[in-house]
Amino acid sequence: MANFSKSTVPQFSVDVYQNEFLPEGGRDVSAIVTVTSTGGGTTGGFASSGPAGVVIMVDCSGSMDYPATKMRGAREATAAAVDTLRDGTHFAVVAGTHVAKEVYPGNGGLAVADARTRAEAKEALRRLSAGGGTAIGTWLRLADRLLSSAELTIRHGILLTDGRNEHESPEELRAALDACAGRFTCDARGVGTDWEVKEVTGIASALLGTADIVADPAGLAADFTVMMEHAMGKGVADVALRLWTPVGAEIMFVKQVAPAVEDLTGRRTGAGPRAGDYPTGSWGDESRDYHVSVRVPQAAIGQEMLAARVSLLAPDPAGGDPRPLSQGLVRAVWTDDVAMSTSINPQVAHYTGQAELADVIQQGLDARKTGDRDGATAKLGRAVQLAAASGNADTAKLLSKVVDVVDAATGTVRLKAKVAEADEMTLETRSTKTVRVKR
Repeated sequence: MANFSKSTVPQFSVDVYQNEFLPEGGRDVSAIVTVTSTGGGTTGGFASSGPAGVVIMVDCSGSMDYPATKMRGAREATAAAVDTLRDGTHFAVVAGTHVAKEVYPGNGGLAVADARTRAEAKEALRRLSAGGGTAIGTWLRLADRLLSSAELTIRHGILLTDGRNEHESPEELRAALDACAGRFTCDARGVGTDWEVKEVTGIASALLGTADIVADPAGLAADFTVMMEHAMGKGVADVALRLWTPVGAEIMFVKQVAPAVEDLTGRRTGAGPRAGDYPTGSWGDESRDYHVSVRVPQAAIGQEMLAARVSLLAPDPAGGDPRPLSQGLVRAVWTDDVAMSTSINPQVAHYTGQAELADVIQQGLDARKTGDRDGATAKLGRAVQLAAASGNADTAKLLSKVVDVVDAATGTVRLKAKVAEADEMTLETRSTKTVRVKR
C-alpha cells in the first residue's frame, strides 16, 4: 500500500500570458491562462473538507477471455489499484457486462480502505470471470449511485474496457454521461485493440478524466497504479474557471490546451450577469493551461479596457457561495504601433499550433480509414510538421509509426502500406496530448 498523508486542497495561482495590444478596429483578444496548484494546503490552501471515493469499473464481458491474459491482467491491475488506496478512502469495485454488478463491498455502498477491506476486495477479485456483453452506461450509472451513498469531497471513477459498447445505443451511453457529468470524474482505459477509441476518449472527455490505450494486458497493473496514485493526490473537486466580461464583450471559446486539448466552450453555465463557469474537475499538485478568446467592442487608439476577469472557484463545503482561489486579468489596449499590435504572444502561438496538431491528426486518421489517401497524407504531413516545429517528440514518434517521414520541416510524408492496429489506435487516443510551452 502506498503511504499517503491526508489530502489537502492546494493553493492556486493564475498567470495570464497575452499580447494585449490591438490595432485600430481590432476586437479579438487571446490569452493563455496558466493555473497552478501547489503545496497541498501547506502554503495557505484550504484543508480538505472530506474523504475521497473511488469506484473501479472492470470489463467482464465475454471478450475479456480472448486471450485469457486480459481478464487475468484486469484482476491484477484492480488489485494493484486497491493496494494503492489511501487509508480512509471510500471505494467499490464493479463488474461490467451488459449489466453492472457490485463486486465489493456488494452492499449498495462503499467500503472504507484499510488493511482488512483491501484484503477482502482482492479476495473478491479472484472470483471475477468473463461472460456477457458490454453496456458501459450501466456501469457509469452504478458508479454514480455508489459514489452518492457517502458524503465525499473527491468522487472518481476508473473504467477499463476491451470492446465496443454493443449492448446499448450511443444515445443511451450519451444519456448516462450527461447524467454523471459534474458528479464524478473518470479515467478510461482500453485494453487490447478491439475497442472503439472515440467511445473511450468520449467517456474521459465528458467526465473530465484521462484516456489511454494499454495494448498489452501485462501493462495494466502499472497503469492502474499510476492512475490511482494520481487520484489519491487530488485535494479539491469541482473547481470552476469563471470568466466575467464587461458590457459588449463576449467569450468566443475556452479550451484547455495542456496537458491535453479539451474544448470547454459548450460547457459554460451561467454565474450571474456577464459571467459564466467552465468545469475543470479535480486538482492535486499540478499545472494546466487554458486558451481564452474574447471579442471586445471597438475602441479608439490609446484606450484600454478589461477584456475579461478570470477567477478560480471551489465549492463551499458548508453550501455557501463558492470560495475564490485566485484570479487574473485579460486586457485590451488599442495602439497605432504596428509592431506592438501584430506581435503574436509565444504562448498563444504555441498552443494554437498544438490545438491544430490534435485536429489534423484526427482528420488524417479519419481520412485514412475511409480510403482517402491524399487527404490522409496531407493532414498527417501537416501533423508531422507541427509536431516537429513545437518539439512534441512523443507525438512525432507516434506519427512515425503511421507515416514514413521524408521531410519533417515541410511535412512531406508517405503513408505506410501496413500499420499495426495498436499503433494507429495509440496515435488516435493520445492525439490531444500536448507539450508545454517553454517559458
